Amino acid sequence: MTAAIALAAIAATHAGTAFAQAGSWPTRPVKIVVPTGPGSSLDLIVRAMGDKLGARWGQPVVVENKPGAGGMLGVDVAAKASDGHTLAIGFNGPIAFGPFLYRKMPYDPAKDLVPVIMTTSQPNVLAVNADKVPAKTAAEFVAWAKAQNGKVNYSSLGNGSSAHLTMELLMAEAGFAATHVPFNGSPPAAMAVAQGEADATFMVAPALMPHVRNNKVRLIAVSSAQRPESLKDLPALAASGFPNVESLAWNGLFAPAGTPEAVVTRINADANAVLQDPAVRQALAAQGLTIVGGSAADFKRAIDGDVKRWGPLITRLGIKLD
Repeated sequence: MTAAIALAAIAATHAGTAFAQAGSWPTRPVKIVVPTGPGSSLDLIVRAMGDKLGARWGQPVVVENKPGAGGMLGVDVAAKASDGHTLAIGFNGPIAFGPFLYRKMPYDPAKDLVPVIMTTSQPNVLAVNADKVPAKTAAEFVAWAKAQNGKVNYSSLGNGSSAHLTMELLMAEAGFAATHVPFNGSPPAAMAVAQGEADATFMVAPALMPHVRNNKVRLIAVSSAQRPESLKDLPALAASGFPNVESLAWNGLFAPAGTPEAVVTRINADANAVLQDPAVRQALAAQGLTIVGGSAADFKRAIDGDVKRWGPLITRLGIKLD
C-alpha cells in the first residue's frame, strides 16, 4: 500500500468515525460553507434553512461565507473536511463545469464530494444597465452589442459559473464580442451593472431585484422556459430567437466523501422537510428561487446530466480559466 493510499484510507475512516451513526448525528454544531458572499442567492438559501435545520438536529447551524476562485475555495473546505460536521452548498460552476475549465482543481467533484440534495433551481436572467443600454428585448440587446464593436463588458458571479457560461453561449450563438468581468458572488456583480461599471450580466434574479426596483437595471429575458412566478412576464431566450441558449442554475448541499449513507439520508430527509416549511418556501419564492428537493440520487443524476451537456460545449467554445 502506497503512502497516499494509506493516508486516504485513514482519512476515510476518520470521516466515517466523525460522522458516527445517523441516529446520533450531529453531536456538535454543523457548519455549512457558502462559496459566495453575503446576500448572494446561495447565502439566502442557507440562512433561510439554517435555523430550521438546527431545530431538527438539536445543534446550531453555523454559516461560513468563503467566496473566491469561482466557488472552489468554499467547496474545497467541505471536500477536505474530516470533522463529520461540515457541509457546503454548491452550484454548477465548481461542481459540473470546473473539471472542463481548469487543468487542475483542489478537489475532484466526483470523488471528494457526495451530493445530498438539490435545494433550488432557477434560470439566469439577462439584465442590462437601464441608462447605458437601450435594449428591451434579447434581439435588441444583440443588435446593440454588435454595434459597440467589442466594447461591451459583462459581469458574472465568478469564472466558470453558469452566469459566465450562459453569456459565452449567447455570444457564440449570436455572434458578438464582450469582455468578461468576474466578481466574487452575485451582489457585487449586480451592483456593477447598476452602477454602469458593466453593461450587462446573466445571473439569477435575487441580487438584481433591488436595482430593478430602483430603475437602475432592466431585466430582458430568462435562460429557460422553466421560471418562477415572479419572472413569468419575461420571455425565454428560446422564444426570443436563440433556441440553443438555455441554462438552469442549481444549488444544493454536499457532504465530504466517506460520509455514511445513513447520515446522507438523514440530512436529505431533514432538508426536504425544511424546504416544505411555509416560511422557507415564502422566503425563497420572494427571491425568485424555485424549490426542488428530492433524493440524493436525483441530485446526482442532475449533476451527471449537466456534466454531459456542458462539458462538450465548454470544450467546443474553448473556454479555459487557467
